[in-house]
Amino acid sequence: MKRILLSVAALLALTFSAKALDDTMNPLITAMPSLTIAPDARAAGQGDIGVATSADQNSQFWNPAKFAYLESHGGITANYTPWLRKLVGDIDLAHLEGFYKWDDIQGIAGSFTYFSMGKVSLTDEHATEIGTCSPNEWAIDVSYYRRLHEYVSMSVALRFLYSDIANGSNTTVSSTFQDYKAAWTMAADIGLYYQQPFDIKTGTSYFRLGFTLKNLGGKMSYKTDGSSNFIPASMNIGATYEIPCDKYNKLTFGVEANKLLVPSRLSKFAKGEDPNDPYRMSQDEWNNLSSVKGMFWSFADAPGGAKEEFNEVSWGVGAEYTYNRQFFARLGYRYENYYKGNRNYFTVGAGFHLSIVTVDVSYCVATAASNPLDQTLRFTLGFDLAGIKDLVDNRKK
Repeated sequence: MKRILLSVAALLALTFSAKALDDTMNPLITAMPSLTIAPDARAAGQGDIGVATSADQNSQFWNPAKFAYLESHGGITANYTPWLRKLVGDIDLAHLEGFYKWDDIQGIAGSFTYFSMGKVSLTDEHATEIGTCSPNEWAIDVSYYRRLHEYVSMSVALRFLYSDIANGSNTTVSSTFQDYKAAWTMAADIGLYYQQPFDIKTGTSYFRLGFTLKNLGGKMSYKTDGSSNFIPASMNIGATYEIPCDKYNKLTFGVEANKLLVPSRLSKFAKGEDPNDPYRMSQDEWNNLSSVKGMFWSFADAPGGAKEEFNEVSWGVGAEYTYNRQFFARLGYRYENYYKGNRNYFTVGAGFHLSIVTVDVSYCVATAASNPLDQTLRFTLGFDLAGIKDLVDNRKK
């Protein structure tokens, strides 16, 4: 089982590290890395940016405060991503999201995310197959959002996280696996959103800012020995500017920065118990480090100082072309430092919105052919529930 769990962990770690690790590598590894995967095709087509883009039906994942500026009073979207298909054929991410506004300034939203790691063969110490399991993890959340000012809104969210990488095998296959268990914890998000209109010759432009603190919560433990893992808490800051070219055409440009609020295992705060590697924290140090203290440490614990801390920030830039608020074309780029994961890729996307239905698709083109994220597709299907209601009411007349 240990071999299988290591294989699963290595597979998830590909999300953070596309190149072989060596002594200079110091990536931030967390439990439930699936929480960092952009689930919707619109954001994914723009380099995985969404904190400060215009409000849409997938705002719950990025910044629920954006919902306060949606014209519709209700909607639901379904997102699907075949994940790491260059490596295996049965890993999938599914994300369902919905929102409701009970007046023009406030409302609630929620989402459910399910990440399936496919079917994994279990082997004993002799490499003999003794069974299979289907590791999975999921999260469910709810948020409240409210417009505080004509140009400012805020949101809070509460999330339940559950990860089962052993999938019950600890009790059904062999006593060897009894050290492993499913892990769970609670987390919270805080979001701020600013949208300022400006009148220019070609129409009304919009400058937008977004800020979120995500997954602020406890640690997760997969073993009964007290060992624990940090969840991917993060700080996200973005800005976009929307420019109307004429009555029907407009362009939007955006940039976003993301930093995991997770301490480094190679830390200058380590007690130096390993004489050969004084920066490496011992397992006991790691287990006893609280999530709150770890979040504060994450800004100053990198052995490389300020330069390494800056390298822990990943960046996304994107652009979106809109025609008549119905047809969309998107382009983006995502950058992550080589020593912190090396997830570097271009993205493209397209979509259309007709009456009550929105359809989006995106495609990832990695800068390195060996990157398992290369050729990743995402699909989004959204419905305007308020529009459906109006359509039904009109037919009844």
